[in-house]
Amino acid sequence: MSAAPFLDPGMFDDAVAAVALLMGPEHRLLYVNPAFTRLFGPRTLGLPAREAFPEPDASRFLGVLEDVRRSGRPRQVTGRRRTDPGALSQARHFVYSCTPVATRRGGGILAIAMDTTAETYTLQRYEALATAVSQMVWVMWPNGTMDELVPGWEAITGLPWRSRADDGWFAVVHPRDRDALHAAWLEAAAEPQSVFEHTFRVRTAGGAYRHMFSRAVPVVRDGSVAEWIAATADVEDAWRTQLRERLLAQIAERPRTSLAQAFGTVVDTIVPEVADACLILTLDHDEWPVPSHVALRAGRIASASRPGLPAPPALLGQSVPVTAPLRELLEQGAPRTFVVPPGGCVPPGLVPRVTERWLTAAGATSVTLVPLRSEDTLLGYAVAATCDDSPVPGPAETELLRDVLHHAQQPIHRVLEHGRARRTALRLQRAQLTRPPEVPGAAVAARYQPASSTREIGGDWYDAFLLPDRSLVLDIGDVAGHDLTAAAAMGQMRSMLRALAYSCGLNASPCDVLEELDAVAEGLEAAPFTTVVHAHLRPRQGGGWNVAWSNAGHPPPLLIPARGTPQYLTGPVTDPPLCVDPGLVRTTHHHVLYPGDTLLLYTDGLIERPATTLTRGQNRLVKAALRHRRLPLDDLLHRLLTLSDHRDDTAMIAFRAGSGSG
Repeated sequence: MSAAPFLDPGMFDDAVAAVALLMGPEHRLLYVNPAFTRLFGPRTLGLPAREAFPEPDASRFLGVLEDVRRSGRPRQVTGRRRTDPGALSQARHFVYSCTPVATRRGGGILAIAMDTTAETYTLQRYEALATAVSQMVWVMWPNGTMDELVPGWEAITGLPWRSRADDGWFAVVHPRDRDALHAAWLEAAAEPQSVFEHTFRVRTAGGAYRHMFSRAVPVVRDGSVAEWIAATADVEDAWRTQLRERLLAQIAERPRTSLAQAFGTVVDTIVPEVADACLILTLDHDEWPVPSHVALRAGRIASASRPGLPAPPALLGQSVPVTAPLRELLEQGAPRTFVVPPGGCVPPGLVPRVTERWLTAAGATSVTLVPLRSEDTLLGYAVAATCDDSPVPGPAETELLRDVLHHAQQPIHRVLEHGRARRTALRLQRAQLTRPPEVPGAAVAARYQPASSTREIGGDWYDAFLLPDRSLVLDIGDVAGHDLTAAAAMGQMRSMLRALAYSCGLNASPCDVLEELDAVAEGLEAAPFTTVVHAHLRPRQGGGWNVAWSNAGHPPPLLIPARGTPQYLTGPVTDPPLCVDPGLVRTTHHHVLYPGDTLLLYTDGLIERPATTLTRGQNRLVKAALRHRRLPLDDLLHRLLTLSDHRDDTAMIAFRAGSGSG
């Protein structure tokens, strides 16, 4: 059996690693290679180790040498040292090993060191960066084991870090986020170069849920994933800010023409981001406060529920009496959450009974009541519910719900204000549109239909009155605009036209009256743009009526004869609307109505429709008039009103000559 070869230190002269050979009980320095000198500075050979390495931070190295000599076992150690002044290339951090060896001069210890300064600094910077951004940093290996490099999990959840990626992690993940989180991880793991990114909710030590964002990057070696390096951060504040801005943008962007549409937008925005179900109930009184002795009811005006829950019942007849406790709760103005025990029912008296049963069937776990105000007026309240496995909302969730509802009140307030203006305008119009007078030997009927849209108020009007000689005046007009200003201008123009027609005398022609009205309206700035037909009707000797009219840019009157085809009375000249050219000389037209003939004056809402021509609208009116002309005058107007699509308001006034007229 041959003896083991002795170590020749010269073999390390060109080695990259730093190598030193020490001999004897005093560990005299027998050899160092050039790499050792570069990393640790020049050393004097032949000296004991304590003299060859006099630095204060070399004491650990000396202890390791002594331990290896006594035990005969090698040691591997990480070390740190102060460098010589000006020697920037010397090692600051390193790892070294001390191994017993045999030389021709006897037993010794071979020390081999590698410079790890760059790697150590890189790790320190990474740890500092991860800590600075308040993220948890962790690593996972292909076998599912996990280590937390930068801690934080226990501080958030109150639970210790789990060392394996198993189903136990899902215990603190929000129930409705678990499937999506699992699917996102499987999708990322299926592709070696795919990065995992996902936002999910985690239950904190206090029981509330907060949104977390995780990003995991695979480390690929030899074509396969060797490990995943990941960071997880609490993004609750940023998530709430983004959600709030998005919800408020949705509320602001969606069109609302009625209170039901406004609140419908609100519930559609809240569900499912903030609640599983939401309904709005409004009070049956417009003014607030309501005296305590007055009975109040709240009716459901809008509702929504997330997918997977039963559909809400129909809105028809959905109301609940506002009891004294509920009224007190609403007057306090603060949200109130009612927890529904498992298998329990929604607290009675908050919502209609059919809605209580619906929420119970949906597995409601809580209902949160939020009063709704518009300035000083209590409009009603919202009820937001969590269902099934959704947790009861905490203070943060309740505050978000309240914030969204509070900001939704501004567009709702605009709808309310417009509704009040519309009601005021309609009351003004109806006060002006008086019942036509009784005319011997003839029939007069009128109709007014406001637009179906709350945005359209309109300035349409009709009028009918008798002059001192018992002749009849018929007017139809339309002031430009669709707001309260147009309605007020309509009242002024109607009143001025009536006064001028009466005061100008029996010998004034319709064109004379309109010329006077044009001058007065221009001087008083009563209206910017108005169309009108002003007609005088006088009975004829022997029967029938003479009609004289002047048309200022208005749709032409329709003659519906007792026999024959209806026709529009256009006349040879078309005059422009009022308030365009006050000095214009206007025209009077004439026609004879025979017994049974009907004269119809109307506004453009009867014949105009989007995406179709005015001619088609006029043709529809002629056909309908021909089909229904045998009906009594009131019934005829009722049938003709169906031609309107109600986008604009419509006014009509009709005169029918009787067989005994004159």
